[in-house]
Amino acid sequence: MSERRADPTAVSFLIGYELRVARERARVSQVEASKEIGSSTAKINYLETGRTQQQPADIRKLLALYGVDEKHIDRVVSLAARADQNPWWTPFGEVLPDWFKTFVGLEGMCEGLFAFESMKLPGQVQTPEYARALFADSIEIAPLEIDQVVKARMARQRLETETAPLNFRAVIDEAVLHRLVGGPAVMRQQLEHLLDLMKRDNVELHVMPFSVPVHDGINGDFVLLDLPGDRSIGYVEHSTGALYVQDEDQLRWYKLAAERLCAAALSPAESADMLATRIAAIDNN
Repeated sequence: MSERRADPTAVSFLIGYELRVARERARVSQVEASKEIGSSTAKINYLETGRTQQQPADIRKLLALYGVDEKHIDRVVSLAARADQNPWWTPFGEVLPDWFKTFVGLEGMCEGLFAFESMKLPGQVQTPEYARALFADSIEIAPLEIDQVVKARMARQRLETETAPLNFRAVIDEAVLHRLVGGPAVMRQQLEHLLDLMKRDNVELHVMPFSVPVHDGINGDFVLLDLPGDRSIGYVEHSTGALYVQDEDQLRWYKLAAERLCAAALSPAESADMLATRIAAIDNN
């Protein structure tokens, strides 16, 4: 975890989910759970939603009551030990919406990330100039905050760290390459940056060509976060919030969709050729 960023908001989110799912699977009521740790039912609800400090002793007692095996209990309790750390994103806290901070925390903890994007490039691969152009006329971001928001986005990128870089895989729609965000010069620089990143072993980029009109991403963008301990979370963002997908059946759909999207899209080598073609087209206009 040295290169990944433990975050109290994200940790509480993960622990709360573990507690709720384990209790529901064991068919234990919140009343019964509260008796086990000598608390109110309200506290059980707060523990499961991450709205109160989750003490390791309470976590261990509750998970044992729910019949969770010792190895899994130790893993969840070890998460709680990270909950007293300050968020890495504290310098950017004022420009990050509250609903987005949980995702930033989870993103910092993850080992791998898959993204399907139909309208813009994923944040992990954006240049500062491309990101600034995206925010230039945003209804959500004040002009005076743009520089700090861009710095926050760049700080979230972990593709080029020397140790424990993020394993990043993405499928982007071909339309993204034709949308000249920031103008030709900014877009050319951005496409060159993509080609440089694609030379790295931890970056895999696919372009979904116009020749594939129907695919599994047609209903919207999504992200899959791969966390330590073979744990995944799906993330679907909208303008004022987000949906976190943790149900196992739903996650299986998103994982299958990710694989099918990669298979339907151009290979990384073919995608690199398309990027080079777009750069040439920009140069010739």
